[in-house]
Amino acid sequence: MGKDITLTASDGFKLGGYRADPASAPKGAIVVIQEIFGVNHHIRSVCDRLAQEGYVAIAPSIFDRSEPNFQSGYSPEEIAVARKFVANPDWAAILRDTQAAIDAVKDVGPVGIVGFCLGGSVAYAAATKLTGLKAAVGYYGGAIVRFADDRPTVPTQLHFGEKDTGIPLTDVETIKAKRPEVEVHIYPGAQHGFHCDERASYDKASADTAWPRSLAFFAKHLK
Repeated sequence: MGKDITLTASDGFKLGGYRADPASAPKGAIVVIQEIFGVNHHIRSVCDRLAQEGYVAIAPSIFDRSEPNFQSGYSPEEIAVARKFVANPDWAAILRDTQAAIDAVKDVGPVGIVGFCLGGSVAYAAATKLTGLKAAVGYYGGAIVRFADDRPTVPTQLHFGEKDTGIPLTDVETIKAKRPEVEVHIYPGAQHGFHCDERASYDKASADTAWPRSLAFFAKHLK
């Protein structure tokens, strides 16, 4: 359904990405921010699912500055390699590249953003710092607690797994306390990565609740 694209950031850097367009006139656009595994099969499938819902979906390759076209699976060995990208993220560069994706689709209608894992943190940061968004959704972003003093400028919804070993519930409670205007959902028994049906931590019940919840949030705010 989709195609590979090239985006240009404000500093002139060119990065890759993936874009999926709906079959009929779009009702808006959603930027999809990857996990640490790149714009891989799963992130592309998320874009395709959003296109089926009537949105233009675009996923920028936010690791292209350090390793162009990096894509990974989910074996323990691959996870170990992918972790290098979150050891010391260049948040400013990632947000520049995210802004490039927002700008690339703002002509089709209202724009939202959704991110997973690292992308969940990026989606939250984008809601506080970037322009052109109408709504933001973040799944299990571990750095959100560090950004929680920053107030989102658009409606924001966050999803966390109760059993996420990387994001203690004390972090989630801190976020809720600092940002009462943000909609926060916790999924009982769910681990990190519960939305990804290609990961061992996939939790179908939680994903089947969270995804429609996210779509309803976008339907409400992308008008």
